[in-house]
Amino acid sequence: MVDGGRYRWLRRIEALDPVRDHHEIYRISVGYEFPFDYQRALELALLRTYCVPSISALLDATGEFRLRTQQRYDDTALLMAEMAEHGYDSPRGRQALRVVNRAHRRYAISNDDMRYVLSTFVYEPVDWLERFGWRRLHEHERLAAFHYYRAVGARMDVRDVPDDYDAFRDFKREYEHASFRFAPTNQRIGAYTLDLFASWYPRPVRRAARLGVLALLPAEVRAAFGFPAAPRWLSAVVEGGLRTRAAVVRLMPPRTTSRLTHAPHNRTYPGYPRGYQPADLGSPPPPPDLDPTWLARPAPPPTPRPGPD
Repeated sequence: MVDGGRYRWLRRIEALDPVRDHHEIYRISVGYEFPFDYQRALELALLRTYCVPSISALLDATGEFRLRTQQRYDDTALLMAEMAEHGYDSPRGRQALRVVNRAHRRYAISNDDMRYVLSTFVYEPVDWLERFGWRRLHEHERLAAFHYYRAVGARMDVRDVPDDYDAFRDFKREYEHASFRFAPTNQRIGAYTLDLFASWYPRPVRRAARLGVLALLPAEVRAAFGFPAAPRWLSAVVEGGLRTRAAVVRLMPPRTTSRLTHAPHNRTYPGYPRGYQPADLGSPPPPPDLDPTWLARPAPPPTPRPGPD
């Protein structure tokens, strides 16, 4: 047990069960203890999924990342935050899940790609916080994240998610080893995303912001995008800056207000969540000129059961 007011949320997490109380632990970890870190880690998690050509090709075909990159980012961030803040079985959580499922079920997405995306939401924040967190994650937090996203995946009809934390991580590593390779669609979607991240900063520092993101990307990710490496000195500066930030945060008092769904300054939905419901978010229907091979096939009608003779 760690003493001191700074660790009051950690004491709460230690008292909870990571299986039974996985949502409560995850909500505290994301909303109170590490809001900045989870946001950055999940941004990089999504970027990492674009290294799989089957994922980037679909995103490229819909044109959504070219036309509405900021909205796609805001939709994803806010829908996931609604589930984390209120619970996936709460009224707002169920609304958010319906929006997510409606978008995914329009398209021909493999179950393996869905499983892989789900795995990045578990393990990329864990890896980020091992490097840059103001404290180490408690084992309850790691397991709670796994059980939380396993429950979310079940509600998204994602099949064959392992029931063991280490087995799911092994799946993630093996899928990346088998699937990461360069493709022009990876590069386009990656470039749109880098442009988005840079657009959040004043124009004179946007090039530096892009290089800062590149400094955080491992070699296999850069290779799949065809991106150059950042200068070695810049990587050292970025990593040093993040570790300095962690040391400063460690001295601050515990957060008393969750940062999850309070996003009044987001660019697509000003004032969110005031005046908005999760059902107001989400992508439009597929464009009418989209190649039908990208669309999900409608489920066949049920076979009539023979009646009694």
